[in-house]
Amino acid sequence: MSGGQVDRLWMKSFAGAAFLMLVIMAALFGSAMTFRYWQAWVYCVVFLGAVLLVTVHFLRKNPQLVQRRISVGPISERRRRQKVLQALASALFVGIYVVSGLDRRFGWSRVPVEAALFGDALVAVGFAIVFLVFRENSHASATIEVSAGQRVISTGPYRHVRHPMYAGALLLLAATPVALGSLFTVPLVLPFLCVLVLRLRDEERMLCLELPGYAEYCREVRFRLIPRVY
Repeated sequence: MSGGQVDRLWMKSFAGAAFLMLVIMAALFGSAMTFRYWQAWVYCVVFLGAVLLVTVHFLRKNPQLVQRRISVGPISERRRRQKVLQALASALFVGIYVVSGLDRRFGWSRVPVEAALFGDALVAVGFAIVFLVFRENSHASATIEVSAGQRVISTGPYRHVRHPMYAGALLLLAATPVALGSLFTVPLVLPFLCVLVLRLRDEERMLCLELPGYAEYCREVRFRLIPRVY
């Protein structure tokens, strides 16, 4: 990539991170109707800090990976099924923050301070798993596709589950309600999990058809998301 392309990529990456945080903060503080929500502030610091650390690292080490991750969401998907699934996932993602904020506003549930901080730690662990996936697989696109030169990855976190990036994302999202002090929001993680499973199963069907060696890899690594569970 040329110097100008890299500079534009840095700008687009930080603009994307800023937009994501604005959406999260608007959902949280808008529904809570207050800025006196310490769990949300701690969570946003952890979330944004992790996003920036991962983004800066790969902008320096592997800008092509970041380029593949820039276009996200239902509009960027090429296949209709994935557009629908991504739209549902996006709605559930925002919904978790909105309901957590409403819980803060109306006091539907309580989470001990220690549990909320442990939730933040799990969010960080989820990001760490995603980081390891990106380091192992430079073809980890934000959309479902097979790119030129892509090969089956079976090392690193891919030795344990076939979709470790989704596993890391699921962990950080499952920990989010607790980190935000809302037990009331925890059930919303279940429909998100269902959408995630539908997405990865559809992705696997495509990869078995279009990526040489992927069917054999599926036979070697039995579990999709959680070792010895699923």
